[in-house]
Amino acid sequence: MASESMERQPEIGVERAAGPAQRLGVVEGVAKWNHPPSPLAFQARHESIAPKETPPHPSLSPSGGEGGFLGAFYPGQRSQTRLRLGYKYAAPRGAFSEPRYARKIDGNEEVLFPTGDCGLNVAASLVRKAPILMKKLIASILIAGFAAGAFAQTKKSYTIGLVAKSQGNPVFQAARVGAVDAAKDLGKKYGITIKIDWRTPNEEDAQKQAEAIEQLVLAGADGIAVSCSDANKLTDAINSAVKNGVPVATFDSDAPASKRFVTFGVDDEQCGAQVMDELAKFMNGKGVVAILAGNQNAPNLQKRVAGVKKAAKKYPGITIRETYYHKETPQDAAAKVEQVMQANPDITGWAMIGGWPLFTDNALKWAPGTVKCVSVDALVPELAYLRSGHVQLLLAQQVYEWGYRSTEHLINKLYLKKDPANVKDVSPLIPVTKAEADAFEQNWKKWLPK
Repeated sequence: MASESMERQPEIGVERAAGPAQRLGVVEGVAKWNHPPSPLAFQARHESIAPKETPPHPSLSPSGGEGGFLGAFYPGQRSQTRLRLGYKYAAPRGAFSEPRYARKIDGNEEVLFPTGDCGLNVAASLVRKAPILMKKLIASILIAGFAAGAFAQTKKSYTIGLVAKSQGNPVFQAARVGAVDAAKDLGKKYGITIKIDWRTPNEEDAQKQAEAIEQLVLAGADGIAVSCSDANKLTDAINSAVKNGVPVATFDSDAPASKRFVTFGVDDEQCGAQVMDELAKFMNGKGVVAILAGNQNAPNLQKRVAGVKKAAKKYPGITIRETYYHKETPQDAAAKVEQVMQANPDITGWAMIGGWPLFTDNALKWAPGTVKCVSVDALVPELAYLRSGHVQLLLAQQVYEWGYRSTEHLINKLYLKKDPANVKDVSPLIPVTKAEADAFEQNWKKWLPK
């Protein structure tokens, strides 16, 4: 096979160099490449490229008639090796690592090889030369592939970007603690270093979330976990990250049309139905119900509202007055509840698909027990409403696990090369009654940042 390849002139050229980088200029001369398993030295022309820049097919003037080599060096960044093979024996796919894809272009074979964080993106253009030199140059490229693959398999450091909805919401503070704890636990378990890069806007802003995802990709993050304030605004950003080789997981609030590989959280429609079913029990199956629903654009909350309404149809004695949306701050939510109660004094039940108003004192103005209330979440301030009798039941989301499980999913994919069994990783709600309030509060001593 080797002799057959020497009789043909190969074309091995740059199609596109992918991955973030800084322009470091051009150096011509002899390259010394010290990646394992063995160092290389060969006639070379090196050029690093900027993000998203497509280098031209190199037109090299071989020094001394011996041929040329183009190497785009990405220090500390993700890279990949792409070779256009003019004949199939020049660089067998198996000599590198498992290719991501292979295709024919103009009769030639193009193969894309992942090389992880070896800090190198390599392509080469060979010209006609003596058989011995051709063998040396082709061997150099093959060894480069071996080195890159070996380096990728021994990667010891990972950065996970965490993009929640808002900085101030304690549920996302708990998710952050969960992610940091997962980084410590998994790092110790696998002998690797995991860094959590927190990129959450101060207040809900889907556009800022999209920008945070883009910045994380440019900064070289290995994976990203995001709770989507607006799925429509984040789908393109998620897809772009995945296209650039950065896997994305969602938690709490999904972007189902995106290319995220897993989503962790409650089944939102089932969550809404559970709120309504529990509320109906306390209302003895009759009365007027208001739904408190937060951000109207959040896809997870839309599904919860649908779940409440669907479940309510099982109770002919219950009427849904209206769904009330509001900015997701405790003050805005409490003001909305007060406004609605003043305008609708006949309301006898509240289905709160999020516990926003319960973060403030004296948010529920009615006498305990006169209006029934079931709410999602069970944070420390909300537990006070259980104890006072203003709220009959809290349904706790596993907010600490949002960060922990998302980090676990990403490390499974990045380090163990393992995908989840299902795209939807559903976590059940935990019912918390007045009698269980004190015990549940102990969780928050661990979950909230010190």
